[in-house]
Amino acid sequence: MKQYRSIVILTGAGISAESGLATFRAANGLWNNHRVEDVATIEAFERNPAYVHDFYNELKPELNKARPNAAHLAIARLQKEYPTPVHIITQNVDTLHEKAKSQNIWHIHGQINQAVCLNCGHILETFGDVDMQTVCPNCQTQGMMKPNIVFFGENLLYMDKVEQLLNNCDLFVSVGTSGVVFPAAAFVQTAKYHGAETVEFNLEPTSNNFYFDRHIMGPAGVTLPAYVEELLQNLQS
Repeated sequence: MKQYRSIVILTGAGISAESGLATFRAANGLWNNHRVEDVATIEAFERNPAYVHDFYNELKPELNKARPNAAHLAIARLQKEYPTPVHIITQNVDTLHEKAKSQNIWHIHGQINQAVCLNCGHILETFGDVDMQTVCPNCQTQGMMKPNIVFFGENLLYMDKVEQLLNNCDLFVSVGTSGVVFPAAAFVQTAKYHGAETVEFNLEPTSNNFYFDRHIMGPAGVTLPAYVEELLQNLQS
């Protein structure tokens, strides 16, 4: 086995589900009987910002108390022990990768513990409530903080960096993603086009499984630590 020069790991809701976090789209999911149009569009925020703030403030305690599982810890271990860069592109708004002590994390859908000032662009990090009374600590403007969550219709974050990572990696690993939400569903195609080996971890094959060279089915908390061990052992063989 060769030593990879650059590893990119894409993580989705499936990896956090093993920490007890329901996905947004599940029947018992984090939308919690809210209409997407009322809490996850820029039009909804412009129409009723207080309502949108309340929705995300209510989510914060659950996401804050969640703890990383064995899959998160395996990725952190790989970052620590592998001799070349390992980057994480995550669709999750939780901070479980950070809690696992990972680095090089790119939250393309934003973070639940952040709010961005629409006046100056300052990002406030807090698991406390943010509302229309919150004052931006940078520009001192009140009522201009928006949850730093990518709403439907908004551009994903860090896409220039993501494209660079996908173009240059030689191992692309997808963990717990559905393969149906674009543009993230096409990341594997980009990586494979540029010559990367591609590996999928999921409970079942996804709709774009044609682009993966290897499919490892089962709970990521079981399968991913074994795979990381395999990668590290191969360095010594």
